[in-house]
Amino acid sequence: MLNGPSIKSPLKDWDIMIDINLRGLMYVTKASLPHLSEAVKESPCRVVDAVNISSVAGRFAAAQVAIYNATKFAVTAATEAWRQEFTRQSIRFSVIEPGATATGLWDAKGQWEGFKAMFGDVERLHAEDIAEAVSFIITSPRRVAINEIVVRPTDQP
Repeated sequence: MLNGPSIKSPLKDWDIMIDINLRGLMYVTKASLPHLSEAVKESPCRVVDAVNISSVAGRFAAAQVAIYNATKFAVTAATEAWRQEFTRQSIRFSVIEPGATATGLWDAKGQWEGFKAMFGDVERLHAEDIAEAVSFIITSPRRVAINEIVVRPTDQP
């Protein structure tokens, strides 16, 4: 999340966000697809899950967040496309879009200070909150596909 004025942002920062948020997702998904297809055959409930993590930044665009927004929009879009492509093969693709979460992500270039200036000092989500959403998705009965979950801190606008 290397955000800031686009005119001042080095392309290197843009490449880093694209490499991590988009290429990382693509490479992991490509490598996992054969394993997911095989796992369906052995699954007691005849379904397997791929859960991707995007961001609420993948739902709306904001000034000075263009590339991060673009990569997170791409995560959500790719997940939906894969959901459609693999649903008949019993591979459920889901995306979770967390709001402000207590991670090291906020340490980069004073990101938390910029967030607080826009939204106030909200109590951030914990990793366990996102893990509960993942658990909800993967423990749902075969007949239920949870396509998308947005999780925000209570006080985040």
